[in-house]
Amino acid sequence: YLSVGAPVYFVVKDGQNYTDAAGANQICGGMGCNNNSLIEQIARMSKMPNYSHIAYPASSWLDDYFDWLKPQSSCCRHDNTGEEDVFCNATVVSTSCIACRSAQESANQSRPTPDEFMKFLPWFLNDNPETKCAKGGHAAYGTSVKVIDEGKKSRVGATSFMAYHTLTKTSKDFIGCLRSANEIAEQISQNTTAEVFPYSVFYVFYEQYLTIVHDTIFNLGVSLAAICGGVFFLLGFDLLSAVIVVVTILLILLDMFGAMYLWNIPLNAVSLVNLVMAVGISVEFCAHITRAFALSQRITRVARAEEALAEIGSSVSVLSGITFTKFVGIVILASSKSQIFKVFYFRMYLCVVVLGAGHGLVFLPVLLSYI
Repeated sequence: YLSVGAPVYFVVKDGQNYTDAAGANQICGGMGCNNNSLIEQIARMSKMPNYSHIAYPASSWLDDYFDWLKPQSSCCRHDNTGEEDVFCNATVVSTSCIACRSAQESANQSRPTPDEFMKFLPWFLNDNPETKCAKGGHAAYGTSVKVIDEGKKSRVGATSFMAYHTLTKTSKDFIGCLRSANEIAEQISQNTTAEVFPYSVFYVFYEQYLTIVHDTIFNLGVSLAAICGGVFFLLGFDLLSAVIVVVTILLILLDMFGAMYLWNIPLNAVSLVNLVMAVGISVEFCAHITRAFALSQRITRVARAEEALAEIGSSVSVLSGITFTKFVGIVILASSKSQIFKVFYFRMYLCVVVLGAGHGLVFLPVLLSYI
């Protein structure tokens, strides 16, 4: 029974007019409120938890505030016999404490006037719930409503309405909650004048996964295009050499994705940065050998590939330089106690060096000998 996920807050940005009946009806969920109000839409979604990932309807400070103001609730009372109007808690026993709104006022107009709304709202937000008045808003809504003081008048700024997500155990569940909450907030914003966005404590960690595939394709595509242009210019406008280098780097990336899958390395912001960096590092494994092949004076392609591999592959440029030096530095990361260093740095950097050296020293010379 108490299986529930993290709380989710549907935040209404500053600009919604709660003192006006039309503005309040777009938010509240009680009698007289719109069928497509914020509270009603969240309540409907809570009836489809497997689809919406919303476990319970949202609590509404606005509806509780209207109930708190009713004379029959004995929650809102004040003493206006002195120089200042003083709020009387429900536990205060005094003949000078009278209801904030009389029964006749409530009958003639169920909602408070704009002046009454802003006058009594701070009292509601500071009133602790207790036996005689359970609707006090201090505990539940003390930080949910921002009251902005503008000199002689005040107004309601940003507010939040709290619901609960369904139970979340895996990354897929968390991402589903985030995506669903965004869709609900967008739907509310379309059906009302309120501008709404959702927030939960885990959103900051999973926001990246909503666009990670698009970001990966875009960033790697831009990186490969930049490499192609740079190699094409620096190798003397040799288009074929530039294409061969890019194809080899693309295959290194493809094998990197395969290694990430086999080694349980998830695709996220950290691994994406490492993949983009792998594109730049892979150039060193490929460009020197390709350049040596293009400048070789040998007659056959096989002889030119052999010369490029013998002179450049084992020299400071590839094997003795980038491969061994980076390998020594990366092996040290294996002794790290931090899981993030072991997974996202040791494993991925090791794959970059091993796959880069394998493609540059084994695959690329063979490819050049055929093309």
